[in-house]
Amino acid sequence: MAQIKGPAIFLAQFMGDTKPFNTLENITAWAKALGFTGVQLPSWDARCIDLDKAATSKMYCDDLKARCNGLAITELASHLQGQLVAVHPAYDEMFDAFAAPAVRGNPAARTKWAVAQMKNVIKASANLGLTAVPTFSGALLWPTLYPWPQRPAGLVEAGFKELAARWQPILDVADKHGVDLAYEIHPGEDLHDGITFERFRAATGNHPRANLLYDPSHFILQCMDYLGYIEVYGAFIKAFHVKDAEYRPSPRSGVYGGYQDWKQRPGRFRSVGDGMVDFKQVFTKLTEIGYHSWAVLEWECCIKDAAQGAREGAQFIAGMLIDTPKKAFDDFAGAGSDTKRNRRILGLG
Repeated sequence: MAQIKGPAIFLAQFMGDTKPFNTLENITAWAKALGFTGVQLPSWDARCIDLDKAATSKMYCDDLKARCNGLAITELASHLQGQLVAVHPAYDEMFDAFAAPAVRGNPAARTKWAVAQMKNVIKASANLGLTAVPTFSGALLWPTLYPWPQRPAGLVEAGFKELAARWQPILDVADKHGVDLAYEIHPGEDLHDGITFERFRAATGNHPRANLLYDPSHFILQCMDYLGYIEVYGAFIKAFHVKDAEYRPSPRSGVYGGYQDWKQRPGRFRSVGDGMVDFKQVFTKLTEIGYHSWAVLEWECCIKDAAQGAREGAQFIAGMLIDTPKKAFDDFAGAGSDTKRNRRILGLG
């Protein structure tokens, strides 16, 4: 069995304009002091990385790694760019903020920009020696999630066909550079559960670079079997966000949340260890299937402060890592292989 690496931390929720969160050097020193050994960089944040330089210069990438105070760069996250590969017109204005100012208000230009960004993230990852890119799929079908009015025949198939067509050239670049795209299964994306991931893979011709980021918190909020998911889709899991959540049944609202703020929603994200995810079983099952990449803390909580969540998260993940056995626990009682002896035991002479 392989051993999971960690603890690591996703920096997106922590970057800011004041020390120690304002530069890569400062925030990695802060993370190291908390006990983290790796950092997942938001590829859209210029305080962490110059993506254009990273995509074209191995020397720049070597310098980037040297700026991290000895911490490993685990992955380059590309959720915002991936989101913009496919945007339903209903969300144009809300998602425009994720794009470069020059392409805002122009959906076609924004999509083209997002595709180019994704290709740069892949090239930068290869220059950094990384093998997976966490991302979002974007969404064309999300407004039709609940079938009322009834979806016209063929709409879902057309949506996934278009989504796959947009991602196909990106997946091909990923294949060329030996990098997997790890789609985070997430409400709001067309890839929001196992079935939709299967639909997408089928539409891409089962592209070998279409894979998964595993985050159990999103399955808690959808009332899915997050442990069984590992057994079903384990071969595709290339990245792992350690994030907690809870779902508290309510007579007043359900999984859709009633347009309430996070504190009032029946399903809400929690600081790791404060929610309902059984992380002992998560780490056990991921170890069993041979997952050997990073366990990356993603902190999101409406109750607890980020600094406390990060401090506790480093210790929490470190306590969950499993030292895989070098020998079987019952080796002391074993006997060497002997074909004749085995036949005698079976009564075969």
